[in-house]
Amino acid sequence: MLKPLKRLLPALSILAFASSNHAATSADVRIEPSAAQQGPRMLTEQTASAVIRDYLQSWQGLSAALEQNRADLLNTDFSGEAREKLGETIQEQAAAGLSTQYRDGAHDIQIVFSSPEGLSIQLTDTVAYDLQVLDHGKSISSKHITTRYIVVLTPAEARWKVRVFQAIN
Repeated sequence: MLKPLKRLLPALSILAFASSNHAATSADVRIEPSAAQQGPRMLTEQTASAVIRDYLQSWQGLSAALEQNRADLLNTDFSGEAREKLGETIQEQAAAGLSTQYRDGAHDIQIVFSSPEGLSIQLTDTVAYDLQVLDHGKSISSKHITTRYIVVLTPAEARWKVRVFQAIN
């Protein structure tokens, strides 16, 4: 069982962004002034607010998906490459009999780019969280992690979805 766990822990750490049932409610969230206010298209306060709100909600969806080993729970918040990689991680951890629980401590978010057409927004987030890995419901690993992410969101239906999610430590 340790071999699959060793292989999954790096993937789970990369995905850490991905989850907390308390992300939007109990995490300490700090928003840096947007670096995307220069250039051909100004980012409106309403758009920036919606992006941050949807991004933080994506943590809740990812947390539930990883804890319950249900990739379908990613569909509301993720698309493209991010959805695919997270779904693969969930399949691998489920096959190994593992599940993951996250508890957000803090997010330090800054919007760094908004495309001129409004089809993508890039942000950075330094996230501090507690990660617990369970094997058939029994805790086998627990640690505190701080990781910086680059995230790209795109508009879809009535919300912004995470399309790219990359750790940059």
